[in-house]
Amino acid sequence: MEALATQTEATIERVDYQIDPSRYKHWRLAFDGPVATLTLDIDEDGGIRPGYKLKLNSYDLGVDIELHDALQRIRFEHPEVRSVVFTSGKPKIFCSGANIYMLGLSTHAWKVNFCKFTNETRNGIEDSSAHSGLKFLAACNGTTAGGGYELALACDEIILVDDRNSSVSLPEVPLLGVLPGTGGLTRVTDKRKVRRDHADIFCTISEGVRGQRAVDWRLVDSVERAQKFESHVRERALALADTSDRPADGKGVALTPLKRRIDEAGYHYEFVDAALDTAARRVTLTIKAPSAVTATTPEQMLAQGVNWWPLQMARELDDAILNLRTNHLDLGLWVLRTEGDARVVLDSDATLVAHQNHWFVRETVGMLRRTLSRLDVSSRSLYALIEPGSCFAGTLLEVALAADRSYMLDDEAGTNAIAVSPMNTGLLPMANGLSRIAARFYQEREPVDAAYAAVGEPLSAAKAMALGLVTEIPDPLDWADEVRIAMEERAGLSPDALTGLEANLRFGITESMNTRVFGRLSAWQNWIFIRPNAVGEGGALKLFGSGKKPQFDWNRV
Repeated sequence: MEALATQTEATIERVDYQIDPSRYKHWRLAFDGPVATLTLDIDEDGGIRPGYKLKLNSYDLGVDIELHDALQRIRFEHPEVRSVVFTSGKPKIFCSGANIYMLGLSTHAWKVNFCKFTNETRNGIEDSSAHSGLKFLAACNGTTAGGGYELALACDEIILVDDRNSSVSLPEVPLLGVLPGTGGLTRVTDKRKVRRDHADIFCTISEGVRGQRAVDWRLVDSVERAQKFESHVRERALALADTSDRPADGKGVALTPLKRRIDEAGYHYEFVDAALDTAARRVTLTIKAPSAVTATTPEQMLAQGVNWWPLQMARELDDAILNLRTNHLDLGLWVLRTEGDARVVLDSDATLVAHQNHWFVRETVGMLRRTLSRLDVSSRSLYALIEPGSCFAGTLLEVALAADRSYMLDDEAGTNAIAVSPMNTGLLPMANGLSRIAARFYQEREPVDAAYAAVGEPLSAAKAMALGLVTEIPDPLDWADEVRIAMEERAGLSPDALTGLEANLRFGITESMNTRVFGRLSAWQNWIFIRPNAVGEGGALKLFGSGKKPQFDWNRV
C-alpha cells in the first residue's frame, strides 16, 4: 500500500473509459417498462487500482466509469425508459461514498480528477432530467453516506428507508478533514434548500440524520418503512415516468465500441485526433467534419445510429478528453483545430435544429452539450487555431468559443472564415446556463445580438475580430512566430496558477449550481486536499481506520 502512494500517475497503467455491461463489476442494470433500475452491488476486490478493498459499497473511478456507461446506454439504447431508480444490492447499506483508503493512497491529481469525473457524471444526471425527460429516484435502502448521498442528491427524488438505523450523511468534515468533493455542500443549499443552521449541523456530525427529521430538514423527500419500501419506490418511479415525454415505442441505438487506435503518438479516431507532443508539453486536438450530410430525417439518423456524425464525433471527442485529462497530466496546453467544409457543418446543424424535439436528436444534442461542458472545466489551457481548411462553424465554433484564446489567420484571399449557426444561440449552453457567446460578452445585448445576427454568414478574420469572436488575427507573415511564441510562453507558466486563472475566467460573472460545484472543487478541494490536516502524516484522511486520532494544526488560514 505504501509503495502505491509513492507512485506517479505515469508509472500506473493507463485508464480506459470504454466499457460495456458485459464487463461491469459493480452495477446491475434492469428494465421494467418505463422504469430502469441501477443496482449498486460493489465487488470489494474489483478496484480500478490495487491496494484497497471497496468495502461497504464504497466506490472508486472504475465504479463511476461503469455508471457513466450505464447512463449513456439508458439514454440512447432504451428510449422507452422514462425514470431511473438507483438502489443497493447490499443489505442495510445504500452507498458509503468514495473509498477512503483509495483516497489515502492516491496522488493529489488522481483525487481531484476522480472528483471532477464524478461531478460530471452527477451533473449529467441532472442534465438528462432537465433536457431529456429522464427522471431519477434514489431508493436509499440503507445507510447513505458521503458520495453515496451525493449520488442521491443528483436525483429528482430521494426516498430513505425508515428502519431506525439508516441515515443520510456527509461525514467528510468530522471524519476526514476534507469537504464533500462531488457537490454535496452545494446541492444541499442550492438544490435541496436546506437551512443554513441545519446544514451546519448535518455536515459536522458523522452519524447523519434519519427518519422524519431527514424529511423535515429537506435532506430527503420521504421515508418509508421497510415493509412498504419497494412498493412505495415503484409507485414514485411510475409517477416520475408519467411526467416524461420519452417515446414508449422508440427504437434505441446500440452504443457499439468506438473505433480508435492508441499509440505513442496519441489517440486516433475517425473524426477526432489527439496528437501528443511531450517535448512541448502540448496536445493538438483536431476535429474533422464529414464529407457530406447523409441523414436529414430522424429515420435516416436512427438508421446510421452511432455512425451519425454528430453522435460519433461527440463520443470520440468525449473519450479523447477523458483520456487526455487522466493519462497525460503534464500536457498542459491543448491546441484546438478543425478540418473540413464549414458548409457541411452548418447543414448538419440545420438538421439538429429542425428535429431537436425528436428523442434521438435531443439525446445527441445532450451528448454534445455535456462533452463541450467537459472541455470547459478541463484544467488545461485551450488555444484554438483557425486556419484555411478549418471548419469552425456552428457546433464546431463552440470549440473555439470554449478556448482561452483563439488565433485566426488573416489571409489575403479572405477564404479563412468562421460561421455562427442557431446551435450557437442557446442549444449548447455552458455549465452556467448561458451560450458561450452570451457568456463571452457578459450578456451585454449589443455584442451578443450582433453575433447572433451573423448566423449563416461566412465571417472573415476582420469580421470575426470586429464582432469580438476571436482573440488575434495575425497576417501570414506573422502567423507562425506569433502562434509559436504564444504557445511557448503558455507552456512556461505555472500549471497551478493557470488552473486557477482559467477556472476563474471561463464562466464570467454568471454563476449556477454547476459552476459553484466546479469552482469549489478547483479552489477548496485543491487546497484542502493538500493541507497537513487532511493528508499530512497525522492528517485525518491518512489516519482514517487506524484507530489513531488526527493531529491538527489549529491555526485558521
